[in-house]
Amino acid sequence: MKMQLENRVALVTGGGRDVGREIALGLAAQGAAVAINYHHSAAGAQAVVEEIRSTGGQAIAIACDIADHLAVKDMVAQTVAAFGGLNILVNNAGVVHRKRFADTTPEEWKVQVDVCLYGAFNCCHAAWAHLEAVQGAGRIISIVGDSSRIGESGLALGAATRAGTVALMKTLARETRAATTCNAIALGLIETAHAPDFIEANRERLTKLYPVRRLGRPSDVAPMVTLLASEQGSWISGQTLSISGGFSMI
Repeated sequence: MKMQLENRVALVTGGGRDVGREIALGLAAQGAAVAINYHHSAAGAQAVVEEIRSTGGQAIAIACDIADHLAVKDMVAQTVAAFGGLNILVNNAGVVHRKRFADTTPEEWKVQVDVCLYGAFNCCHAAWAHLEAVQGAGRIISIVGDSSRIGESGLALGAATRAGTVALMKTLARETRAATTCNAIALGLIETAHAPDFIEANRERLTKLYPVRRLGRPSDVAPMVTLLASEQGSWISGQTLSISGGFSMI
């Protein structure tokens, strides 16, 4: 299905690898110009830019720590200057460390809260006026883990911060004055986002948790993002859509 994202501009945080990379490529394949944010993966982000440009698309890479409010404002300004506006914000960047909550420290709380929650705050706040300006073509799509909805042992910090992002999407969906849609996509375990040794050592045990009997891939996620970004997704807002292989059914 053609999603017709020509003349749309997207900003994808954490777009240089894994799920973010696939999302950026998927949006570009439908005609969107894409700004690819990265913090540490400069080579990966530039490779995505080159791949998009090689097929005639438009893309730039922008370094930015999304936990830094002023840096995020500058990143959004760079995106608008490069492409003339902003229609689609994909909050994908995040950091997760699996550890029993009682064993965590306030310093570890801060790292995850700053990136996963304040990062979403910063990006939405900086992008909001531009998204509202496009009058019905504005989209915010936030990638979270399914632990944000159902909880998961060892992921208290990630679950809590991402649950805050889910609540932010629902609230912004109600506050919009220009039909900007705001949704979250809750993911099960995407195998490329974890150390290969961990996946191979635990594959059989992990796979049994999923009714579809396999772990997730970045290519499972990108089509839903593209749908929500398109006109076909214009009547979907304030929702949390699970892409989890049946791991959660609520």
